[in-house]
Amino acid sequence: MQRSFKDPKPTLYVVSTPIGNLRDITYRAVDILNQVDLILAEDTRTSSVLLNAYQIKKPMMSYHEFNKEDKTDQILALLDEQKNLALISDAGTPGINDPGYEIIKSIIEHGYHVVSIPGASALLAALVTTGLIIQPFTFIGFLPRKQSDMKKSLGDYVQRKETLVIYESPLRIKKTLDILFEILGDRKVAICRELTKTFETIIRTSLAETQHMEHNTKGEYVIVIEGNLNPDFQSEETINDHVIRLIESGMNEKDAMKAVSVERHIPKSEVYQAYKIDSKKT
Repeated sequence: MQRSFKDPKPTLYVVSTPIGNLRDITYRAVDILNQVDLILAEDTRTSSVLLNAYQIKKPMMSYHEFNKEDKTDQILALLDEQKNLALISDAGTPGINDPGYEIIKSIIEHGYHVVSIPGASALLAALVTTGLIIQPFTFIGFLPRKQSDMKKSLGDYVQRKETLVIYESPLRIKKTLDILFEILGDRKVAICRELTKTFETIIRTSLAETQHMEHNTKGEYVIVIEGNLNPDFQSEETINDHVIRLIESGMNEKDAMKAVSVERHIPKSEVYQAYKIDSKKT
């Protein structure tokens, strides 16, 4: 049992930092960063901008994906010396899509305290602005880069009802949206870019509509996707009627056939045969 403040021990404070707007930091976060003996930063150059803005003059040590194994023993040795440490990432809450998890786990295993100093989080900032169902939701993070792995990963979520949250880089946003539509079919989606910054943009649309859009190749993206709200299509509905229903709801013919293929887990050629060929025979 960790009694964070009643049973004092050397502590790693997991401190959330702004995701863009430097004013999105809590009073408590500033206090803790001023109190600790050392700050572990993903990129010390990036973090120095924030620390300088709040006149926090504490030594920093880099801790990131490429040096995490080398730094672990050094960090544990500092805790052995009764030092208190803070862990920050370039933006947002440490441990979310960065190597923070590994050092947090190691410190807990060695019997020291880990205390969260909550604050900004890109996934929550995006989720609450979309107008989509907020809970339940599943945070996926970054999808695999290889297309085949991406499609396989997304396949696990096709029938899931909860809202999905994905991070993506600006250089891959178009391809990712194409694959999301291919695998998940047409759904409501919110594409959030540059959250909290001057050029913050939120596009509330559908995955079908994203196929015809151009996307800014600057700034990080959070994609929030509606869950499968109708996982069980009417079993008595024919493939032809399924396509027609989607077209009547506003989808174009090509997108409707693709969506039917996804929803029924059948090849697109089978949908084409049923809608474009077999239906004309009758």
